Parts: sequence; C-alpha cells; structure tokens
Amino acid sequence: MFDNSKAYKQTFKICKGGYVDCCNGVWRIQGTLAVSRGIETGFSRRVIAEPETRTLRITPEFEFLILASDGLWDKVTNQEAVDVVRPFCVGVENPKTLSACKKLAELSCKRGCLDDISLIIIQLQQFVA
Repeated sequence: MFDNSKAYKQTFKICKGGYVDCCNGVWRIQGTLAVSRGIETGFSRRVIAEPETRTLRITPEFEFLILASDGLWDKVTNQEAVDVVRPFCVGVENPKTLSACKKLAELSCKRGCLDDISLIIIQLQQFVA
C-alpha cells in the first residue's frame, strides 16, 4: 500500500506572497480556497503542486486500486479500505466495485466526513503482464 498524504501536504510551494493554511483539517490557499480548487483557478500562480508519483509493474499480487479523494482518506485508513473492498472484489465471480465504493463512502460519512467523497476501484488482474 502506498499512502501519499504526508507527501501531499509537503509538496505545495508558496510564491508571490501567497500562503497555504490548514483550517479544520482542510488545506486552504490564503485561508479560504481549498487547495485542489486553487490549482484550477487564478491562485495557481501562487501554489504549484508537485505530486509524488511512482511507476509499478502490475503483478498478480496487485488485486485492485482504490483511487479516492481526501474525503475518504481523512476518515478511513488504507487497511480499512482494503478490508472493506476485498470481499466485494476478490475471489468472487462477479466483482461488485460499485457496491464496494458505496460502502467506503458510507463508512467515511458515518465517521463524520463533511467533505466531498470521490472514489473509484479498478480491478487490476486484467492488466497483469
């Protein structure tokens, strides 16, 4: 499992007098605009995102990929997400990725998430070289 949350929080560079601050657990530009939104707007001149990336060869032990927004990851750990998804997607004849996504989103909401939650689960076995 790869967790980039620490890298994410450390990769924003401030230039031209701007700043990034954490307000109620959400990183904001100038204390108001969420960082992910700021990259899309005029604030992009002040904040430069440099994501950490990694290239991996997909092997048989890679079962699925959970790609999600911080609305999920702020409330659900990597291992909890895997534990929720595996019964829906591994060792079953018809994987139910949509049901697994709903279950993860519900779990995050039950734990108090007030942020948006976006996620997708990608079955990786079809990509094994």
